[in-house]
Amino acid sequence: MATTRALITGITGQDGSYLAEFLIEKGYEVHGLIRRSSSFNTGRIDHLYLDPHVKGGKLKLHYGDLCDANNLAKLMQQVRPHEVYNLGAQSHVRVSFDMPLYTADTVAMGALRLLEAVREFQSESGQKVRYYQASSSEQYGKVVETPQKETTPFYPRSPYACAKVMAHWATVNYRESYGMHASCGILFNHESPRRGETFVTRKITRAVGRIKTGLQDKVFLGNLDSKRDWGFAGDYVRMMWMMLQQETPDDYVVATGRTISVREFAEMAFAHVGLDFKDFVDFDQRYLRPAEVELLLGDPGKAKKRLGWEPTTTVEQLAAMMVEHDLELARREKTLRDAGHKLPEFVGHDQ
Repeated sequence: MATTRALITGITGQDGSYLAEFLIEKGYEVHGLIRRSSSFNTGRIDHLYLDPHVKGGKLKLHYGDLCDANNLAKLMQQVRPHEVYNLGAQSHVRVSFDMPLYTADTVAMGALRLLEAVREFQSESGQKVRYYQASSSEQYGKVVETPQKETTPFYPRSPYACAKVMAHWATVNYRESYGMHASCGILFNHESPRRGETFVTRKITRAVGRIKTGLQDKVFLGNLDSKRDWGFAGDYVRMMWMMLQQETPDDYVVATGRTISVREFAEMAFAHVGLDFKDFVDFDQRYLRPAEVELLLGDPGKAKKRLGWEPTTTVEQLAAMMVEHDLELARREKTLRDAGHKLPEFVGHDQ
């Protein structure tokens, strides 16, 4: 059988790295879109990549940008993918308030440019392409129904969420207008040891490791009462793939069906190393959003019933996994510092 080719935008991110890993294990040839930079940002996928001069590599990287429609059209012709996963975005909600135009251009217009590139490639080549759009639980925003289902109305509360709503409905529109096999996964919060260090869960677990090893005294957080439905990113990328294997495209909520507060997550993370979070967590109003999303709780019933998908990792297991990873990082950092190496100071920025 011919090798299935997949194109992933956002491949250097948490989800992109887990998805690339998953697809390569299934025998795919994976192509990833990376932005040109003077420094490499491929740490999450370096273990998957082989130099192009070495035979047998299943991962190929291409320079490009969701803001460049011409580049995306060329890439479709070059890669000729069977599946496209759009995971690329300016994905930090708090930062989107500071960079609303850029966020909208990459998240909303980026999705539209990619959808159009897929549509044109299908029309010109006659090859069918299955498209996945990374939608977000942030689209629900000011919650009008709990738990949130595929039919729950969206009420976005940030530039990021507004942009995601447009990308979501653009995908639905292309599916209905052009008969494209295009599906949206409405993913609730999903974390892992590969999560960016400015996201609140990773900010907490990084602080736990550094505080336990004496490298840090405090961690500053914003709204501790926000409640989120947290799952493991490795579970969620499996669902992305499952959606594109269905005969009929559709939209699915991907969640655990359980919600806890930021405070509870911090409590269990510190407790994992025998510490009381109240002794080490301080509030900083700079990390508050202009418009807050207080409660997100997903109903994954449709995914479970139709596709047989269920998460395999609990939030307790997730917190422990992340703490253990970051505790090891902190130990390595301490060893280097004790040996006299000067390392850049770790700063946990935005929440």
